[in-house]
Amino acid sequence: MTTPSAPTKVVVALYDGFTALDVVGPYQVLAFTPGVEVTFAAERPGSVVDDRRSLSLQAVGLDHVGQPDVVLVPGGPGTAAALGSGLPRWLGEVHSRTAWTTSVCSGSLILAAAGVLAGVRATSHFLHLDTLAALGAVVVRERVVEEPSARVMTAAGVSSGIDMALRLSELLSDRITAEAVQLWTEYDPQPPFDSGSPDKASPAVLARAREYDAAALAEWTVVD
Repeated sequence: MTTPSAPTKVVVALYDGFTALDVVGPYQVLAFTPGVEVTFAAERPGSVVDDRRSLSLQAVGLDHVGQPDVVLVPGGPGTAAALGSGLPRWLGEVHSRTAWTTSVCSGSLILAAAGVLAGVRATSHFLHLDTLAALGAVVVRERVVEEPSARVMTAAGVSSGIDMALRLSELLSDRITAEAVQLWTEYDPQPPFDSGSPDKASPAVLARAREYDAAALAEWTVVD
């Protein structure tokens, strides 16, 4: 009798103030990939709230997940506080044995703070690329940056996490499986506007996006 192989353990590392799609998009893809088990974890177990304080996810403690095969760190305005938490230390400890350590959006700043991105090609949300470079990463303006030698994969802003998760799905299974997950989710982007990157957006749209970012950051730098 063939012994079933253990599932691939994916841990999504949460913190208060995460951006919902950074988490839910990749979760949807990876959770539907056969043989993959996704767990939400945080420094303190319990309810973790998103950046709008309207969505909460239940997480186990980081000290209870053991050694993950894959780690995914989302971004969000709570990133600044997370940089001073125990999350970077935990990432530094588990990264040595992960198959992939990954991030979406400003989650790459937390990877950099953990020492994971020193001299490594990586990306982030376009508003945080300068900070990422200051933390020692080699910044690349691409939607998904894969660095196999470092076992690191980073995605740019928010929705790019879905693209990254599909690539992870392929790596953890096979291309047919990943494409089937893409089809099942009907992930076939056809947006009504062509302003999804700073290179395409008008000055007015860029200014408004910067206002949104500044307001969110200001809200989450206030101590509750």
